[in-house]
Amino acid sequence: MRFIPNTVEERNEMLQRIGVKNFDALLSPIPEHLRLKTSLELPSALSELEIKKLMQGLSDSNISTNKAISFLGAGSYDHYIPQAVDYVIRRPEFYTAYTPYQAEASQGTLQTIYEYQSMICELTGMEVANASMYDGASALAEACYMARFIKKGKILISEGVNPSYIQCLETYLGVEALCIVPLQNGCTDINALKDILQKGDVSCVVVQHPNFFGVLEQVEELGALIHKNNALYIGIPLPASLGMLAPPGDWGANQHLGADIVVAEGQSLGIPQSFGGPGLGIFATRREWIRRMPGRIIGQTKDIEGKRSFVMTLQTREQHIRRERATSNICTNEGLCSIATCVYLTIMGAQGIREVSELCYEKAHYLAKRISEIPGFDLSYQTPFFNEFLIHTPIEASQIVQSLIKEHIFAGVPISKFYKEQTNELLIAVTEKRTREELDYFVDKLKSFKSSD
Repeated sequence: MRFIPNTVEERNEMLQRIGVKNFDALLSPIPEHLRLKTSLELPSALSELEIKKLMQGLSDSNISTNKAISFLGAGSYDHYIPQAVDYVIRRPEFYTAYTPYQAEASQGTLQTIYEYQSMICELTGMEVANASMYDGASALAEACYMARFIKKGKILISEGVNPSYIQCLETYLGVEALCIVPLQNGCTDINALKDILQKGDVSCVVVQHPNFFGVLEQVEELGALIHKNNALYIGIPLPASLGMLAPPGDWGANQHLGADIVVAEGQSLGIPQSFGGPGLGIFATRREWIRRMPGRIIGQTKDIEGKRSFVMTLQTREQHIRRERATSNICTNEGLCSIATCVYLTIMGAQGIREVSELCYEKAHYLAKRISEIPGFDLSYQTPFFNEFLIHTPIEASQIVQSLIKEHIFAGVPISKFYKEQTNELLIAVTEKRTREELDYFVDKLKSFKSSD
């Protein structure tokens, strides 16, 4: 049986070498009352066919977005992914590829990463992008590290940034390095930000647009204020919104007032939700700070025969250069996810991305209007939003969510998962996949929930 790593004789030889009589002697440090005295009571062995049926039955007991109408958001969205994306990334040269250390043997992988970088630059309006990172949260943490290399000082982060990202930042940098800028009517409070900036000692300001609550921030006004106070502007866009909204590089009256560093979660660009991961950390910046950027950059060159070829132009992690000069200790990236995004963007093109954005926007606003007409339901913020919005509910939002699962509806994310005191608020996201019939069906189901008062 080849899956058993060693024979009885080999095990006895190892035990003899380390000076114990048998395996039980290795367990002597474990107190007797903690040891299992009975058998494990494992079920009877099954054939491959029987195991497949069993596992399929267990799988069928779950409710996925293939069976349910999903309004889940808060950073992970149920977008349509063309079948060609899955077909391409399952090709063995991509599916099993590792870091392309040998350029001569990795031209296909290097080219896809180069194309990915180029598309991210075009999408975000930035000058350089790296080969991607783990996810949006860790990309933001690396961006803040980078900002503090460029300019010392505190990190100001809008309360409208995804709370999971803020938690990740606190883990990386410590709570004392951060200063939370409060919201006013769902948007970053510009007056509060102005007061903090005037005190000085600020490295960067982090703004998410649309923010965690779906609200559109006043990014141009924020950009002018941030740069006036000589701080760096870190922008977190929703990639699926960039077919309609201005790219972060243009979040200002001119190019120099836009975002300086852009990070985002790329899951909405051709990557399935997969119960929360893996995702894709998008990272882009201006050319002047290219050597402060973490991760790696793939560049285009010519080989000795003059043919177009691709190489790893920059790789500033500590495995490759002196530790004190490294920009990050991250050792790899979500390579397969970045290829999926590259394929998705290629298939969709500029027009396809714009159509997705418009559909998300229009359907979300239709649903928000319908829900706000239901007695006991109303929008929490009367401000512009993209495809995600917060509603006030007549009963606890978690009760609505649990009840509608039985109807095969994922009603949204109860905001109390992040803010315990906000029990009667539900965050709802709408993507291009939702039909008018599904939206109307959801509204009809919400009408049955009424306040107990």
